[in-house]
Amino acid sequence: MNKKDFQHKDKKMAPKTREPFARKIFKGVLFLELAAVFGVYGLFHAMNSSRDFRGTMNRRFPSVLDLYYKSNEWAGIYGLRETDQEAWSAKKE
Repeated sequence: MNKKDFQHKDKKMAPKTREPFARKIFKGVLFLELAAVFGVYGLFHAMNSSRDFRGTMNRRFPSVLDLYYKSNEWAGIYGLRETDQEAWSAKKE
């Protein structure tokens, strides 16, 4: 045997460090939660800035629009629901 064979056997390879499965799950859940927060904020901003978009939400997802109105009422902003209903009924006539 030559010297290289002995050197190779003496050197131990460091074990590969792998990220624990729990950490990967945590990062995935954190990413999904952040994406959800930004998505909900974008939806709120769109509903807050456009009556036409609120009309679309009223036709497609009335429960989401109801939650929007309730959150505004909890924040002390009243009358938005009634104003929208009046505008939509005037538009239909």
